[in-house]
Amino acid sequence: QVQLVESGGGLVQAGGSLRLSCAASGRTFSWPAVAMGWFRQAPGKEREFVAAINWIGSSTDYQGSVKGRFTISRGNAKNTLYLQMNSLKPEDTAVYYCAARAGTDVYISQKDYLYWGQGTQVTVSS
Repeated sequence: QVQLVESGGGLVQAGGSLRLSCAASGRTFSWPAVAMGWFRQAPGKEREFVAAINWIGSSTDYQGSVKGRFTISRGNAKNTLYLQMNSLKPEDTAVYYCAARAGTDVYISQKDYLYWGQGTQVTVSS
């Protein structure tokens, strides 16, 4: 069993910053490589890709609308993930989900991920 727990969401004014964290536990510790990503779902919309990172943090990919504003990174501890979000906009308002899978690459499709967190709410006011 794999558990993913997100934290760091909240309410922020437009132009502000938030840092999301994700901690993975359970079976992930037995995987030789863990790839992770962030997705989000806004009210009335489908869940979409935000950012992803490979197993050693050497390669990343971002959705176009967040490039230059968001930074995905991995912590020193295995199976920790961060998303630094700067210059936030009201359209960034969504529930943000952490996802994980065994693998070495950068994975940007939801179908690539097997394990998901419960999500953390990010609300950006104008």
